[in-house]
Amino acid sequence: MTLHVTRYRPELPQWPHDLPLRIAVLTDLHACLPWTGPAQFSAFCRQTNGLGADIILLLGDYVTGPRFSRPMDAAHWAAHLGTLSAPLGVHAILGNHDYDGYRRADLAHGPIEAERALIAAGIPVYINRAVRLDHAGRGFWLAGLGDQFAFAPKRDRRFARTDGVADLDGTLAQISTAEPVLLMAHEPDIFPDVPGRVALTLSGHTHGGQVKLFGKTPVVPSRYGSRYVYGHIVEEDRHLIVSSGLGYSGWPIRLGTKSEIVVIDLGGDRPI
Repeated sequence: MTLHVTRYRPELPQWPHDLPLRIAVLTDLHACLPWTGPAQFSAFCRQTNGLGADIILLLGDYVTGPRFSRPMDAAHWAAHLGTLSAPLGVHAILGNHDYDGYRRADLAHGPIEAERALIAAGIPVYINRAVRLDHAGRGFWLAGLGDQFAFAPKRDRRFARTDGVADLDGTLAQISTAEPVLLMAHEPDIFPDVPGRVALTLSGHTHGGQVKLFGKTPVVPSRYGSRYVYGHIVEEDRHLIVSSGLGYSGWPIRLGTKSEIVVIDLGGDRPI
């Protein structure tokens, strides 16, 4: 696996210039052997810790590797993620594959395994929750959306809104000041509903299409097709960054796409 660092410095209308923040984003790790096992996780974490990020965000899909893979114990992959370190901490949401094997009724019995493993490793997990963080003499809000397609039927590409546990309105209602907001949402499909109040939405899930042929991404797990498949997307002055992630889904191949860690610099004049 060739690992790239993709860097962005977006100009965000809702983010103040005098609030410099470097964000490192890891998503779609799909822990498994032999593709993204202990050696790969160690490399991911070591490289991320060397990027000088103020905050590290994990955007879900820690489990369920591709065909021809073996699962990695949750405590094992979470322990690797527990070695990540940044001044403002490491923060996580869950993805649709983290709910594989669960039914909605199972949520009544407590957190699912991926959430338990992350919490045990010292990483808070956000499911429709927002918190205020202090940084550089200012403050901002970090919001994490519950997964939108947690219980979507397999092979069903309609992705009905009722398939998940996302509550965008309830999440944003927890924000009690006018300070800027970062929103973590595993799937980018929520983006048309995100208000301009949110400075930046961060997503994964699509793997950048994983396979790109002649500039086209024929298979994208989104109700919007390739509209939000990858990169920095701006619609009506609202900003979204979608990472292609680190692991594999379906088949253990990438063609025309890269596994990546994403680094985003907001505000300030820090060189990239």
